Amino acid sequence: MKDRQATVTILMADDDDDDSLLVHDALVESRLPIQLYIVRDGDELMDYLFHRGIYTDISKAPDPGLILLDLNMPKKHGLEVLKEIKIDPKLRRIPVIVLTSSKAEEDIYNTYELGANSFVIKPETFTSLVEVMKTIGKYWFEIVELPLVSTKRQYE
Repeated sequence: MKDRQATVTILMADDDDDDSLLVHDALVESRLPIQLYIVRDGDELMDYLFHRGIYTDISKAPDPGLILLDLNMPKKHGLEVLKEIKIDPKLRRIPVIVLTSSKAEEDIYNTYELGANSFVIKPETFTSLVEVMKTIGKYWFEIVELPLVSTKRQYE
């Protein structure tokens, strides 16, 4: 197994407090070295990524190694956010996993068309969610090679 950084930052964008809490608890249960940060809407997600507003202190808003993105959020829809992330040269390297309750073929097609790395339908049970989080963690942080997060900052 590869040596990896001690803790990986995952940024989750989801306006549903129950879903956010379940994902947090599933990550704790999975025992992966992950720090989860949660934002509640698309505007807040973009503020976090660009370190604007309340996210100017990078020590309190570290660059994410992965984004979990819900589609149906207030202010700015997940598809709009995904498009903004994937057209930005400083952000597009960050893997984006759409984690949503939507099963619509149109949503699946549109997310991949805009550059999402994965489309995952939120599991209905906590046990299944824990397994999904373990699988995501193992795949993205143990199996594949990701660009160093710090390379994003070199171009600013």
